[in-house]
Amino acid sequence: MRYADLHQRSITDPNGFWMEQAQAIDWARPPSKALFDEAAPLYEWFSDGMVNTCWNAVDRHVEAGRGDQTAIIYDSPITDTKRKITYAELQDRVARLAGALRAKGVEKGDRVIIYMPMIPEALDAMLACARLGAVHSVVFGGFAAHELAVRIDDATPKAIIAASCGLEPGRVVKYKPLLDNAIEQAQHKPDFCVIFQREQETAALTSGRDLDWNACQEGVTPADCVPVEGNHPAYILYTSGTTGQPKGVIRATAGHLVALQWTMKNIYDVEPGEVFWAASDVGWVVGHSYICYAPLITGNTTIVFEGKPVGTPDAGTFWRVISEHKVKSFFTAPTAFRAVKREDPKGAFVTKYDLSCLKTVYLAGERADSDTIIWAQDQLKVPVIDHWWQTETGWAIAANPMGVEALPVKLGSPAVGMPGYNIQVLDEGGQPVSPGTLGAIALKLPLPPGTLPNLWNAEARFRKSYLEQFPGYYATGDAGYMDEDGYIYIMARTDDVINVAGHRLSTGAMEEVLAGHPDVAECAVIGVSDALKGQMPLGFLCLNKGADRAPEDVVKDCVKRVRDQIGPVAAFKLAVVVERLPKTRSGKILRGTMVSIADGQPFKMPATIDDPVILDEIRDALRGLGYAQS
Repeated sequence: MRYADLHQRSITDPNGFWMEQAQAIDWARPPSKALFDEAAPLYEWFSDGMVNTCWNAVDRHVEAGRGDQTAIIYDSPITDTKRKITYAELQDRVARLAGALRAKGVEKGDRVIIYMPMIPEALDAMLACARLGAVHSVVFGGFAAHELAVRIDDATPKAIIAASCGLEPGRVVKYKPLLDNAIEQAQHKPDFCVIFQREQETAALTSGRDLDWNACQEGVTPADCVPVEGNHPAYILYTSGTTGQPKGVIRATAGHLVALQWTMKNIYDVEPGEVFWAASDVGWVVGHSYICYAPLITGNTTIVFEGKPVGTPDAGTFWRVISEHKVKSFFTAPTAFRAVKREDPKGAFVTKYDLSCLKTVYLAGERADSDTIIWAQDQLKVPVIDHWWQTETGWAIAANPMGVEALPVKLGSPAVGMPGYNIQVLDEGGQPVSPGTLGAIALKLPLPPGTLPNLWNAEARFRKSYLEQFPGYYATGDAGYMDEDGYIYIMARTDDVINVAGHRLSTGAMEEVLAGHPDVAECAVIGVSDALKGQMPLGFLCLNKGADRAPEDVVKDCVKRVRDQIGPVAAFKLAVVVERLPKTRSGKILRGTMVSIADGQPFKMPATIDDPVILDEIRDALRGLGYAQS
């Protein structure tokens, strides 16, 4: 079947389409139908089925005789450790940990916060919760105590599972003091904590509350899988909110299983037994969907990587891991490739490794500029596929369905809508705009399985954040356009569309032009306040190592490039070279914070910022241009 026909069927007959996909999952009790729309605009999928995520991710593969297959490869260049865990071993590890949690009172519906680095035990903890029907909420390891406390108060966990520390190049990040501080700040107190002691840091345990990971599992009865209703929350994942109060995205169990199972073959083109690697962190949605759950549900081998794209030890780390572990399909963020490209623009490290196993590379997490995609294609000699999704959706909204039909790649576009996603581009009044016209990207309801049905304990906020702006649609918060072929182009967050003298302009389009300069490794464009024109674009440029031209010459080149390729209407006259850009730990550039600094407005320090010192560097650069005068 051509992909266009398959997609059309998912829109016109969602019940039939998704009930067929549901046959790939093991059910304790099959659902009577796929879509439950009685409470529209709140929708649910497979609500009356009974199912268990851990069974589908682990036990069923052991039952099918594939227990000796590697489930998890742990590769940590920071500790110089490599380890393989089979599906049979994973089943034993998870059942014992689940048994220990159950012995301490954790039951179906209880919440458990997981505060772990990139180690296999993080996946054990997630799967152990799923085994019991407990609702996990993973918080990025090393997150600030206040932010962890906010999440403790919102999720009210019965237990917290943490490691003694995380590891960054050259330093140990002690988690236990952060955890203790967070519990002290929080109104809600967990019944107990389980602490996994890493050899790099042995944490002091609080008597009467803290349990040692290994000791608490001794002598317990391993737990069996507990079936839960299809609409039972599998997890809560907090995403940054504009108000400072994070939004608890709910992932319903059955839709999550069915959607993720579909994606592995049809989007990522991998079969059971093949190696899939998502270079992310379990604290982010990519880590949930494509390090832990989807590869295991499908019976792939997944990689847990504790390292960085550069510096652990060099810009060839990705290629070593791919070559050594025979990775077929690789998923990372454009920012990771830009970091590698900046260190190794000519790809000297690529030639050191046999990458014949690698068939496809996928990019997501932010806009993938054409220059980065072309560089990766040239170096790796495989298709480099941009795709677009959100924490809220849990899997790709738009992608190239490589396992169904490899569609033509159009640089700058994550291609077309995936099953169940009816993508529309709307004007401010909620009316569809013509092809090629910039507008707000919205998804016609219902959203497909696996997407958020609601926010945790915040239905009014869910409706206000996503459903009220365009009735009948989910507002993505992204702006862009669609071409005549139905390819979507994500140009910016709607907040990043700037208004220059009455012209609505995309900062993303300007970034695309700047990134094409041979000496520019990475860039960002923001709109700063201007008394005459309302807003003016301002560019930040990070240069490649060994760049040929002087910084002031690169700035002149870039101003000319934007004028030549977008036109004088862009009014692009200001740019500054900086050493680095402020980012979240998942690699998203903090453009909104940069705007606040430029305009001299107060702002809340983003909880997810990778290195707060960068903001001082940005402020200094802006002052040199006459901005940031608070």
